[in-house]
Amino acid sequence: MSEGQPERERTAPAQPAETQTQGARSLTGSVTHFEIYAEEPETLAEFYRQLFDWQLERAPGTDYWRIETGAGPARGLAGGLTYRPIAGTRSWVHYVHVASLNDAVVEAERLGAVVLRPRTAVPKTAWYAVLADPEGNVFAIYQTDPGAFAPPEPD
Repeated sequence: MSEGQPERERTAPAQPAETQTQGARSLTGSVTHFEIYAEEPETLAEFYRQLFDWQLERAPGTDYWRIETGAGPARGLAGGLTYRPIAGTRSWVHYVHVASLNDAVVEAERLGAVVLRPRTAVPKTAWYAVLADPEGNVFAIYQTDPGAFAPPEPD
């Protein structure tokens, strides 16, 4: 360490990226998975099976196909394929892990992002929201939560 560094930097080891804090929130910034959207997901699943030799398996009881992009120790990035949740989206959506979905949405909006799909539950897995950055690029944020459930629909 150089003599000009503050004492805090000399005595505290650097934290891994997943635990670094920025203000009152903690963001990891790591991509958790990707999703491909389709009008006919079963047909598109076959397209990606043939094109890339990806393994696609429909999750029981859902309209969601899990994607494994690689095999062995370098398994690759996992993804999913499902019906298009947002009209007009014609791209893959990458999900970025955050410690607090609500805090991340507030910060993203403050910085100029627009919420395209508000906080939504992936039952027993996580919460997510889909946003567009100030240039209109679509991305999603994702907070792991095994207790995530959508509120009950009114009768």
